Amino acid sequence: MLLNLKNRMADYTAAFIVLIAVFICLVPFLYILSQSLSSNRAIISQAVTIYPIDFNIEAYKVVFGDASMLFSLFYTVILTAVFVLLALTVTILAAYPLTKKRLKGRNTLLLMMLFTMYFSGGLIPDYLNVKNLSLLNTPLALVLPGMMSVYYMIILKSFFQSIPDSLEEAAHLDGCNELQILLKIVLPLSKPALATVSLLYAVFRWNYFQDALFYITDQNLYTIQLKLYNVINISQQMSGENVNVNLPSEALKAASIMFGTIPILLVYPWLQKYFVSGIMIGAVKG
Repeated sequence: MLLNLKNRMADYTAAFIVLIAVFICLVPFLYILSQSLSSNRAIISQAVTIYPIDFNIEAYKVVFGDASMLFSLFYTVILTAVFVLLALTVTILAAYPLTKKRLKGRNTLLLMMLFTMYFSGGLIPDYLNVKNLSLLNTPLALVLPGMMSVYYMIILKSFFQSIPDSLEEAAHLDGCNELQILLKIVLPLSKPALATVSLLYAVFRWNYFQDALFYITDQNLYTIQLKLYNVINISQQMSGENVNVNLPSEALKAASIMFGTIPILLVYPWLQKYFVSGIMIGAVKG
């Protein structure tokens, strides 16, 4: 009886700590959301905390009334989807062969990849490389340079190595080649790892703006984060005929941040179902 009570108290304490941690993480998000929905007077008087004061949606009218902002959002969604698809393909094709002991020179290849995690040419060589490949002011400049992360490749490699060899041996006996084994056995069993790496790639591409800042000068190719960078750091209201000059810049900044943050937040629940453990339980019958 006493042991059960102690276990329940420990569970309640852990749940309370988790709730506190979640609330602390939500505070900045709630503050930005409240600022974007508050009135001019409340923002100027610094009365806004985690809930709106004098509810006002003028900032969102400005954001959604700017055609260039909407286009940047749509363009970034497409760019992120293409980037994740290509990056995941390249990462899988790099990780899977490195799990095979019969691959000659695999340790050397792995060391060469690991070297790039700690040493790089730097910004100027990267820019010159992109320029010499005629990628400036093209979407490929935002896709090709970062198409594979060695760290994410190691995550997939480790997961692939955890798949029992008996499954692949059975597939070989059934006449499957390496590509069929990868597509029909390894990848279906690796959904949690693939979902995790896909989400990491998507968050990276969605949030990263420095490559667009360096490689893109055509405003029609601005990503949503580069648009937000201009709004926040230059402290100017976004371009467009529907800009309300009486609207304080802080509300517009907050609304723009929410506009660029919500889409990537909506991706997580869709992938969360794959974040499960024990997917290999029962995969091999003894």
